[in-house]
Amino acid sequence: MLSGATSDLAAAGVESPRVDAELLAAAVLGVGRGRLALIESMRDEERDRFAELIKRRAQRIPVQHLLGTAAFRHLDLAVGEGVFIPRPETELLAGWGIDHVEPGDIVVDLCSGSGAIAAAVADETAAGRVIAVERSATALAFLRRNFRGDVVEGDVADPDLLRELDGRVGVVLCNPPYVPAGTRVPEEVSSHDPAEAVFGGADGLAVIRPVIALAARLLRPGGVAGIEHDDTHVAAVPDLFRADGRFTDVEEHTDLAGRPRYATARRR
Repeated sequence: MLSGATSDLAAAGVESPRVDAELLAAAVLGVGRGRLALIESMRDEERDRFAELIKRRAQRIPVQHLLGTAAFRHLDLAVGEGVFIPRPETELLAGWGIDHVEPGDIVVDLCSGSGAIAAAVADETAAGRVIAVERSATALAFLRRNFRGDVVEGDVADPDLLRELDGRVGVVLCNPPYVPAGTRVPEEVSSHDPAEAVFGGADGLAVIRPVIALAARLLRPGGVAGIEHDDTHVAAVPDLFRADGRFTDVEEHTDLAGRPRYATARRR
């Protein structure tokens, strides 16, 4: 059954057909994916449910939408239509931020979406306060399901956003919309991820520019910021940090495939 499902998904152009088939089979059976080898067969109703899920996945509906959850570090997050599905690459940015949180720090997650970064930071650190900022009403509904900390409905371009925290924040993290307009993206992204969470203007930097300015205003001296970006921004985002004039220790980081993925800096 898994072999046949894998072939069907591969023929439909799914990038990870075997993994997706196993995830869906495990969901139907109510077991962890690692225990599938111990299962000898499915009941008729389980076969029917599995076949339906494979059919829908072959239509390029994201596997996370079919499951209703997305794994992120140690968490399972609620996701669905209208909220960006967190990617494994973003776990690296979250991990960098987690490593830089000092006990009692205020941490701000901008463009929070599903709340993946904020929830991971709250789960894995002794931060004093974690704040998630999002402007999309649909995404906010998922954010509030996934994250029990402070949620702020706001736009990172608002010059008065979080004014009460100026100069007090220890860590600012952000996975903004950063894909340059007109870039071809996988069908799962174009059909199911909200465009406002994917595309960042003509050069992909339309949201990153105000995020850098906001981070500089919020951070205390010595506080740090990390921003995920497109792999074409390997020079652009570090240059924006340097051009701001309020940052030092600007660094570029790669993802697991060796592609440029996020930039970090420290407030002077």
